[in-house]
Amino acid sequence: MRSHSALARLQQVTTLSLLLAASAWLGWHWRDSPALALAGFALIVLSYSLFLGFEFVALRFASAGDPAPRPTWGDLARAWLGETIAAPRVFCWRQPFRWNAVPDSLGAADAGSPRRGVVFIHGFVCNRGFWTPWLEALRAQGHCFAAVNLEPVFGSIDDYVPIVGEAVRRVAQATGLPPVLVCHSMGGLAARAWLQAMSADDRVHHIITIGSPHHGTWLARFSHLHNGRQMQRRGPWLRALEAAEQGVPGRRSKFTCWYSNCDNIVFPASTATLPGADNRLVRGAAHVDLGFHPQVMRESLALIGADAPM
Repeated sequence: MRSHSALARLQQVTTLSLLLAASAWLGWHWRDSPALALAGFALIVLSYSLFLGFEFVALRFASAGDPAPRPTWGDLARAWLGETIAAPRVFCWRQPFRWNAVPDSLGAADAGSPRRGVVFIHGFVCNRGFWTPWLEALRAQGHCFAAVNLEPVFGSIDDYVPIVGEAVRRVAQATGLPPVLVCHSMGGLAARAWLQAMSADDRVHHIITIGSPHHGTWLARFSHLHNGRQMQRRGPWLRALEAAEQGVPGRRSKFTCWYSNCDNIVFPASTATLPGADNRLVRGAAHVDLGFHPQVMRESLALIGADAPM
């Protein structure tokens, strides 16, 4: 496990700056107007929720004609509320301040009954702290695991190939078994890039992706960042990856792809599926919230504990 995280430092600064600004507004206006002070405090602290709302509106219109069930406005409202709660837990607490709370677990496996290990690969503007609930669950079950930090944060997805490869090597060495990869969002593309670059199909048992933009996402059209541009729908990077994968029959059978009709980051919803994979729809879950959805965690942990994919 890395001893530092550039993203953690960035999110520490943004989180503390936001709280400082909100507190300064509260203190400055409290004597003259407590109502104005509280309203401004809430607006500053919850401003991210307004941006989430715009994403859900865009999702609703961009999903017209998609094969996945189209969400109702009520579905989107509930998903917006869930994401409003889930996002600060990840981006303002786990990733900036608790990213190394659960270290990699690579103790020697029991030779009599080895348990399969897991490599966790986070998504865009995230770090290993995203996975804390998963790491705690696997630690309790006695599995070996490693969770990567993909850096440079805004670099090319191809830059992450050696990071993924090293984590796979460490977990396989600890268990004597090819690991399962569990990937959220862009992490699924990093896993596919590693598989293709290293011809590594025999080095992994199964790949679980959660809200991964396998065919890009509508929102990526607005990105000016390297890895953001690589996630554009029908973009050159994704087209080249898909063309290269055509020469590897059977690879998609290694994938289980979770996707949601209320994913506010990766949409339309079917962009998170792969032909030939085990594609599993979760209705009504937003992008971050999907990573911790009870069904996703329960069935994925069962898959990890099984000798073969379900």
